[in-house]
Amino acid sequence: MKTLLTLIALSLLLPAGAFAQDAAAGKEKALVCAACHGPEGNATLPQNPILAGQTARYIYLQLRDFKEGRRKDPFMSGIAANLSKKDMLDLGAWFSAQKHTSQNSKGDTSLIDKGRAVADAALCTMCHLGGFSGQNEIPKTGGQQYEYVLKQLQDFKAKRRTNDAGNMTAVLRTIPDEDLKALAAYVASLD
Repeated sequence: MKTLLTLIALSLLLPAGAFAQDAAAGKEKALVCAACHGPEGNATLPQNPILAGQTARYIYLQLRDFKEGRRKDPFMSGIAANLSKKDMLDLGAWFSAQKHTSQNSKGDTSLIDKGRAVADAALCTMCHLGGFSGQNEIPKTGGQQYEYVLKQLQDFKAKRRTNDAGNMTAVLRTIPDEDLKALAAYVASLD
């Protein structure tokens, strides 16, 4: 009982909403992000991810991983280094509230069909869900940029990206590189 009372007393010392997500504050903080990810998180540069519509949790975790060195990118690691936990939560809230407008890369239909077969065989939707819509810390990848998706698949397979406890590496290790291109084409073609 004494421990419970101590915890309650300590929680009263924190300002209300000390770590609550604030999408309005996230909008202000996202101004610097717009150059690469678009004003509302819908990146048009093929190597950059679309952040609009991602879960707030996923965005927070990726920013935290960039800040703490578990995920590396010469540009993003530097940006995230200056973010507080509150900044990352606010950015997650802002981008998750935005409408995802996929680039819908409707390329070679035979490659897309092959990618669908690769996704089915690898059971990708067990984690990424139908339409690759994502959940919690699993990203929405459907409708992402083809170049971005392919690079992430290649990085996971080659263990250059390891901030997922090895799950993607385990799945991708037996998939041939040509099939990764097909998988990326399929994922990019989704809404």
